[in-house]
Amino acid sequence: MNNIEEIRRLPSPAPMPQALAWDGSHFWMGSLDTKKIYRIHPESWTVTWETDAPGNPFGMTVIGDELRVLCGETDEDNRIIRRLIPQEGFDLNFSISCPDDTGSQLGYDGNNLHVSQWYNKRVLKIGTDGQIVQEINLPHEPCGQVIVDGVIYAQTTDDESTDDYYLTRIDPRSDEPVIEDLAHIPFPGRALTFDGTHFWTNHRVANEIVCFSTDR
Repeated sequence: MNNIEEIRRLPSPAPMPQALAWDGSHFWMGSLDTKKIYRIHPESWTVTWETDAPGNPFGMTVIGDELRVLCGETDEDNRIIRRLIPQEGFDLNFSISCPDDTGSQLGYDGNNLHVSQWYNKRVLKIGTDGQIVQEINLPHEPCGQVIVDGVIYAQTTDDESTDDYYLTRIDPRSDEPVIEDLAHIPFPGRALTFDGTHFWTNHRVANEIVCFSTDR
């Protein structure tokens, strides 16, 4: 299996970049160090807006003009999906509890949110109240997720302490999802997004955001 082709490595605007999303004109990053969400201009690579998150921002996805952020909250690290409105902040009246109170990454297919559960090795399509609509079991542990044209792309691993990570393609559009590892990612990445041309992920321990390409 070939490695991904790295296109760019850019410094994260804050340490420990964890969540990552693309809204069509800007990147959004969530830091576990500062517990803030940052909007990043893609050309100047500067922060144009930031806001405090209600907990650790583990995963994030774009829904129209808004975002949904999966946060770890309270001393018990309860996993809750929150609504983020750009230029305003978090709507704390909005909350969806993750199934089994666990989850790390988010995706959106145009109709439903998808929650990835690392140690359970699965992606869950959920309804508006958090009920499970579809369960997809994975061969590896997911630590990043983005949905492109109805297909789920996940960053996965079998051992988070190594540099053996994969770009895994999951096509859920048939009765039995088709799952294929497309490329090797030679560093412990977190999160995954797609800007229409290239994939992006966080090299969290290096405090960098990485753009890469592969045949998909």
